[in-house]
Amino acid sequence: MDSSDFLTMDDFDLAGKTVLLRVDINAPAKDGKIQVSDRMVEHAKTISELSRKGAKVVVLGHQGRAGETDFLPLEEHAAILSKLLKRRVKYVDDVLGSHARTEVKKLSPGKVILLENLRFLAEETLEVPPEEHAKSFLVKVLSSQANVFVNDAFSVSHRAQASVVGFPEVMPSCAGRIMEKEYYSLIKATSQGRTPVVYVLGGAKADDCFNLMKNALEKKNVNLVLTSGVLGELLLIASGADLKATQVWLEKEGFTKLLPRIKEVYGKYSTQIILPSDFAYEENGERIEIPLERLADVKKPVFDIGSATAEHYAAAIGDAGTVYFKGPCGTYENPLFEKGTKLVLKAIERGKAFSIMGGGHTLDALESLGINKNKISHISVAGGALLSFLSGEPLPGIEALKKAKARGNSK
Repeated sequence: MDSSDFLTMDDFDLAGKTVLLRVDINAPAKDGKIQVSDRMVEHAKTISELSRKGAKVVVLGHQGRAGETDFLPLEEHAAILSKLLKRRVKYVDDVLGSHARTEVKKLSPGKVILLENLRFLAEETLEVPPEEHAKSFLVKVLSSQANVFVNDAFSVSHRAQASVVGFPEVMPSCAGRIMEKEYYSLIKATSQGRTPVVYVLGGAKADDCFNLMKNALEKKNVNLVLTSGVLGELLLIASGADLKATQVWLEKEGFTKLLPRIKEVYGKYSTQIILPSDFAYEENGERIEIPLERLADVKKPVFDIGSATAEHYAAAIGDAGTVYFKGPCGTYENPLFEKGTKLVLKAIERGKAFSIMGGGHTLDALESLGINKNKISHISVAGGALLSFLSGEPLPGIEALKKAKARGNSK
């Protein structure tokens, strides 16, 4: 694999070296209990490789945000990683103190420790330039005890945080396997010029979808945008449609604040933005489909696109050269409303386009709807970083690794 943009683990002799490995093991917490995530499974492979090569592995990660219920210690994460690796990952309830420094110092080749939640340190999330993060206690203390920094956390590389951009300023640094795979798969997808490029945008994260759509259209990175979910409903309102009960729900949830910006973008690019033409709602436990022009007569909110829309979208996907899918077309968790998402995903599965997917709900949908993941060209474990990349924004974590290579921090 061409790794000319930054160094990778193949550029270092890691035997006997102390390696700081930044991962993204941030995971859902259900009733205060951490759930196993796809990211953990993938990061475990990188940890295993480092361990097999005789590195002394110091894993760095975070969980949640300050003030939120999932802002938790990483003890359970260490237990999950231990099960995945079938070897002990020792949890250290400290990052910078004497306990952490002692545990790092006494590591032997092949052994793995996980330090405490990095976001317990206020300096981790400060919004300052990389040069300032390089002067943080986190970077100064840990870099003095290690030989190499490995960033395997593509999914947090859109954040200019201390553990992401600080270490490459002061020590030899490279990309881990997830970082390498994610980055070059996306480079391939965006640079090979397989057209038309079709975005399929749905789900409940309307602001994310809108920003991606706007940036991609302005930069001429996309030919066609197939919309559903909250974004599709807001675009319909912007076009003058009357969604009645669904519109009331959108207002209640605060989504309609996006309407002024959505109207502006739709006015410029209406020929490239495709809107749903029919919908599905529930009546007496049954799925009822209704065309858009009759939606004003329905007193219930809709929960899926209709069959005509799904088939129209499937045909557009069949003609695509590149497809990016973000967010389900409806409430697929309910069997009554899985049809739209399933038809669209099946079209991607059997199509010839280079296909990219990412985000937690999308991955869940693939699993629950029986989509063959091997038929998807690239399934990303990233959310925000993937959006930033596709929007054409530089990722601070990637830029930091490029700078480290340019400085000659190798071997």
